[in-house]
Amino acid sequence: MTGAVLAVDQGTSGTKALVVCPRRGVIGAGSAPVRPRYLPGGRVEVDPGELYGSVVAAGRAALADAGGAAAGVAAVGLANQGETVLAWNPVTGEPLTDAIVWQDRRAEALCAELADHGEALRKLTGLPLDPYFAAPKMAWIRRHLTREGVVTTSDAWLVHRLTGEFVTDAATAGRTQLLDLDTVSWSEAALDAFGLGGERLPRIVDANAPVGTTTAFGPALPLTGLLVDQQAALLAQRVTEPGSAKCTYGTGAFLLAQTGSVPRLGSSGLVSCVAWRLGGRTSYCLDGQVYTAASAVRWLTDLGVLPGGAADLDAVGGSVPDAGGVTFVPALAGLAAPWWRGDLRGSLTGLGLDTGPGHLVRALCEGLAAQVAELADAAASDLGRPLEVLRVDGGLTRSALLMQTQADLLQLPVEVSALPDATALGVGAVARLGLDPGLTVDDAVPRWSPSAVYEPRITASEAAERRARFRAAVRALTAAQGRDAEATSPAGGGGASG
Repeated sequence: MTGAVLAVDQGTSGTKALVVCPRRGVIGAGSAPVRPRYLPGGRVEVDPGELYGSVVAAGRAALADAGGAAAGVAAVGLANQGETVLAWNPVTGEPLTDAIVWQDRRAEALCAELADHGEALRKLTGLPLDPYFAAPKMAWIRRHLTREGVVTTSDAWLVHRLTGEFVTDAATAGRTQLLDLDTVSWSEAALDAFGLGGERLPRIVDANAPVGTTTAFGPALPLTGLLVDQQAALLAQRVTEPGSAKCTYGTGAFLLAQTGSVPRLGSSGLVSCVAWRLGGRTSYCLDGQVYTAASAVRWLTDLGVLPGGAADLDAVGGSVPDAGGVTFVPALAGLAAPWWRGDLRGSLTGLGLDTGPGHLVRALCEGLAAQVAELADAAASDLGRPLEVLRVDGGLTRSALLMQTQADLLQLPVEVSALPDATALGVGAVARLGLDPGLTVDDAVPRWSPSAVYEPRITASEAAERRARFRAAVRALTAAQGRDAEATSPAGGGGASG
C-alpha cells in the first residue's frame, strides 16, 4: 500500500499535523496552539478539551492544506507528550480532572514517601522516583482529586475520543513507571507501590498496531500508529543502531541514545526505557531530560530580554562576544538527569552593572548546552563507548548560536535535521508500518539529511573549563539547599568529553 498518512504530534504548547506522502514527502501541514497554565508550587495544568480540540483542528488544517491530495490519506498516526495524565470516564469519555502536564511537580511529597521503594522501582521499570513520570501524578490524582473513572496518560484518552478504544503503546506505557521493562507488561508490584493496585489500565499495543477507526478529521480513517513524542523523533532521526543518539530541543530538551534489544540499566542517572515495539519486537533506549529549553527562552522573552522570542537568540546573543562572566543554571522547573533534583530553582551568577541582554542570552545557551553535554557524557558512560555525533531537531535548532555552543561544549559534531517536525514524521512512519505490514523500518522512515553540521570551534581544554564553571554553579545551587551535587548525581560530575 502506498497511501499518504496524517501524522499528528500532540505537544506541550501546541499540536502539529502533517500529511505525508511516501513519494512526495510533506504535502500538507496544520497546527493549533495549546496553552498550559503555569501555577504556583510548580503546578502545570491544561484543559483536556483543549488537547483534543487542538488534535482535531491541526489534523483538519493539514488535510485542508493538502487540498485534493488529502483524498489519498489512508491512515492516521498520533504522537503524545508521554507523562501528562488525567482521570476520565471510560463510558462517556468525559474528563474528570484537568490534565496534569509532564512538567508538574505536585507529586514531589508523594515521591519522598516512596523513597524506600526507589531502587526496586528503578530496577523494575528503568525509571527513578520523580514527579516527572506519570505514576506519581496518577497516584496524586487518586489521593486528592477523584477515585472515579480511569486515570491514564493523555494518549489513552485521546485515542478513546478518536476511536473508542482503550490502548497505549509500549513506549508510552514505559513513561509511567508502572511497566516491567523486561516483560513490557504492567507490573503489579509497581502498581501496588503507588497505591494503584486494581486500577484499570489500557491494553499495551505495538506502535504500529491498527487500533480502531476515527472520523474526527472527516473521512473514516484507521489509526495505525501510536508513539510517545521523543521516541518518534528518535525514529525519524534514524537513530536505530546501538550507540547513536539524538537530542530534541522543544519545551524541554531530550537526549535519547539507542541501546538495541536489551534494556541497559546504567549508573549515570539516565533513564532506561522502551524506544518502541514494532511487530512484537522491542527496542530500548537511554533517555536524559532538560526540563526547560524553549520554556526558558520564553521566560527571557517575557522579561523583555528577547523582544522577538526565540527568533532573536542569535541577534541578541551575537551583540556580545561571550557571556561576560555570567553563569546561568536554567533549572526553572528543577534539574532532571543526571542530578534528579526537581526541587531546585534556577540561578544566575556573575552579574554586574555591565551585564546586558546579550550576556544573559549567551549564558542561557551555555547553560542549556552544558546540561545536554552532561547527558551525552552519561550516555557514553552507560554505553561503554563515546558518542561520535549528535543528531538534533526541534525549534531551537534554528539558533546557530545555541547549536555552535552545543558543538563546542560537546566537542562533537552536531547534525541539525533537515526535516522539520521530526516527531510528526516519526509517528507518520509508524503509521505507514501499521498500514502496510510488508514495509521495513528502513522503507518507512524518511532519509536522513542534515541541514547544517556544527563542528567544535574551541579546544577541549576550553570546553572543559566552561563546563567546570557550570558544574560549580550546580554544586553551589544544591549546597545552598542542603545537599551536595556530587552526592546526588550518579554521574558524579564526570569530565568533559573530548
